[in-house]
Amino acid sequence: MKIAYLNPVGSIGGAEMCLLDVLSSLRSARPEARPFVLLGDDGPLRGEVEALGIPCDVVPFPVGVAQLGDAGATGLARKLTLALRGLASASATLGYARRLARRLRSERPDLVQTNGMKMHLLGTWAAPRGVPVVWHLHDYLGSRAVMARLLRLASRRGVEAVAVSESVAADARATLGRGVPVHAIYNRVDVDRFCPGPGNGPALDRAAGLEEAAIGTVRVGLVSTFATWKGHDVFLQAAAGVTAGCPVRFYVVGGPIYRSAGSQVSMDDLKARAWQLGLTGRIGFTGHQTDPAQVLQSLDVVVHASTRPEPFGRVIVEGMACGRPVVAMVEGGAGELFRDGIDALGCPPRDSRSLSAVFTRLINDPDLRSRLGLAARQAVLSRFDRARLADDWAPIYDRAVPTTSAMTLMATHTS
Repeated sequence: MKIAYLNPVGSIGGAEMCLLDVLSSLRSARPEARPFVLLGDDGPLRGEVEALGIPCDVVPFPVGVAQLGDAGATGLARKLTLALRGLASASATLGYARRLARRLRSERPDLVQTNGMKMHLLGTWAAPRGVPVVWHLHDYLGSRAVMARLLRLASRRGVEAVAVSESVAADARATLGRGVPVHAIYNRVDVDRFCPGPGNGPALDRAAGLEEAAIGTVRVGLVSTFATWKGHDVFLQAAAGVTAGCPVRFYVVGGPIYRSAGSQVSMDDLKARAWQLGLTGRIGFTGHQTDPAQVLQSLDVVVHASTRPEPFGRVIVEGMACGRPVVAMVEGGAGELFRDGIDALGCPPRDSRSLSAVFTRLINDPDLRSRLGLAARQAVLSRFDRARLADDWAPIYDRAVPTTSAMTLMATHTS
């Protein structure tokens, strides 16, 4: 079976980590499978894919196509702006779809699998006639009015969708209707890479341009892209609510990843907000870090603070896999990943005061941190071990390409 995986960016965010996990699982389960990857932009993802022994190439997005996006389009003026921008970029979009179609015809895949809203649409348009398409849904469709309508129009016989949580699956079924079968498969993580370890707290301090924290300082960090809905302001407000005398240092880890206009906050804005809240000296901004596992191991508390329902919340599982206490918003797919008070602590979304209280509780209770971390690691081993990912995906590929049995394709896999 030859599978074309299409991804819109070359940088590495949560969706790209999931893609790498799927590729790695498929590669180890059945080496004779023939995956290849096409990106809309060059970047470090290409090297990661090629390191797996999988061919990867770039069919670059034109600037107008790369900047299209309707995430966060809530106001009428914003929607009109996006519509006008879309009309202006229509020619470039169609031209890109034709180039992608030519490339796919030359590769002759048995299946096309897409990551990201733009690639769901463009990949469906470009897939050769009769070749099934699988959309790997990492986001809610119901809140993306423009893209949801386009995907409903583009959906055709042979399109299936795989959602990263039951929450995303329910939203997709309601949005797409009966024409597109939707299945839920949780993301999983490499538990050998994301595992308990000593980390390197001083390296975080250096990355943030701060002096090394005093011994006994509790490091609390928000690790995420700079998407506007990842809750940076909630995190900063919660940090400001912690008594200044507490032995704690806060960290914002991550940076911009998207090219879509209006999709992310800026580092300058976050630093200005931290200064307004009186956090100077108590918080560090590290920028993007290439080793997320070491970052999580270097933190004493991992925070998820998204301000809208999280489709999955990969950092929650990664932090738990590292044996770290995690604080997460109990909303959307994120709420499916942990048992509140047992292997993580839940917090009402968009509630900086409650989040601040949880911070204070964890800072002052090392035994609680230890208990949560131990339970978190065990929960991930039983529910989110990447070694089981091939078993999850096998039935999807079997239905999409019935001439190749999934049991034949992945028979060598062992849990």
